[in-house]
Amino acid sequence: MDHDSRLDIFSDLPHSIIETILTKLPLRDAVRTSVLSSRWRYEWTTITQLVFDDKCVPPSDDRASFENCLMNFIFRVLFLHDGPIHKFTLISQFLQSCPDIDQWLLFLSRRDIKELVLQLADDEWFRAPSCLYSCHKLTRLELVRCELEPPLKFKGFLNLKNLTLQQVVISQNDIEHLISSCPLLESLTLSYFDGLELTIRAPNLKFLILEGEFKEICLENTPLLMAISVAMYMTDDIAEHFEQSLSCNFDKFLGGVQRLQRLSGHIYFTKYLSIGSGRGSTPIVFHNLKCIDLYQISFEDIKEVLVLLRLVVNSPNLEELQVSGTSITSPATESYDPDFYENQFPADCKFKHLRTVKITDVTGMPLEMAFIKLLLGHSPALEVITITPSVYVADGKLNMLVSLLRFRRASSLAELIFIQEPL
Repeated sequence: MDHDSRLDIFSDLPHSIIETILTKLPLRDAVRTSVLSSRWRYEWTTITQLVFDDKCVPPSDDRASFENCLMNFIFRVLFLHDGPIHKFTLISQFLQSCPDIDQWLLFLSRRDIKELVLQLADDEWFRAPSCLYSCHKLTRLELVRCELEPPLKFKGFLNLKNLTLQQVVISQNDIEHLISSCPLLESLTLSYFDGLELTIRAPNLKFLILEGEFKEICLENTPLLMAISVAMYMTDDIAEHFEQSLSCNFDKFLGGVQRLQRLSGHIYFTKYLSIGSGRGSTPIVFHNLKCIDLYQISFEDIKEVLVLLRLVVNSPNLEELQVSGTSITSPATESYDPDFYENQFPADCKFKHLRTVKITDVTGMPLEMAFIKLLLGHSPALEVITITPSVYVADGKLNMLVSLLRFRRASSLAELIFIQEPL
């Protein structure tokens, strides 16, 4: 086959196949296909997905020169582009905030943009222009280090399904209004937010990720939530707020998410759920909850242990449980009651579907060991339980292992794996 014949093969490809090929290529290479043949010269100008990053231009030690080169490349692509742009991604470790970004967003707002991702250099913040709020066809919006101030006439993103905001400056009223004004929202990620008392109203929300210094989190209208991951950080102000709180955070956060399938809590999340008393209220049963991951639980805090027990007992179809204790020990605020779990745990309750348990940072505290004993004795389907002692437990590991091996197992097939982390 001669050279001209090979060119003819490229030229005769259907437009849909050419578009698929161009979409799979890095944008820089997609633009380079213009030299293949006259047919391919402008094919790249109609692709609907534009992904810009620092690989779009040759590397340079001169940041100003590199930034200028990248901006020129973006300008050239947008200037020559013909047709709708459904996806625009700009992620750069070098590009700084500048008025040109406002112009790009204005251009995109007129091109039926559906997915927008913006992340500038680590030390750069940008203020979203008003034209962002006129991108009515957005289905995905991801912003990093951005200032948002929606105009009063903003009615929401009626088609938005995925919203990710990281290190975003926005008022409490505006973020709550933004969320509630996206009726189709299915996935929400809020990272590095400080001091918010947040109420989330999102009737179609299925996936929720929260990370930051939250004073309050209330899930008020989220009946379809399937997966939640929360990492809460603590400051002196938030700790004081926790101490003064009278409401039951467990009920306020988890009271309306009976369809929950996976729950992951990090750092002070269990502490947050333990604030307030839920006693006397109707137990919340999580029939769909199959996986629970809770990290840095203080087994010295009776209230945190009660949160853990309440979740496990009221999740009849739980299959996987992962718990980590806190390696930082302090004097217990309450004396240990050897009958604690028997008094709190229904005598006829079984964890019928629990198959996998992993507990890390085990220090050997009485409530901690008693919880492991409870799981082993009431999990007839258990297949494996993995125990990892805390690195701060130096001399008690052998005694811990002996105690674990003595615990009765409801499952004859349950395998106990004891892992000693290398020093």
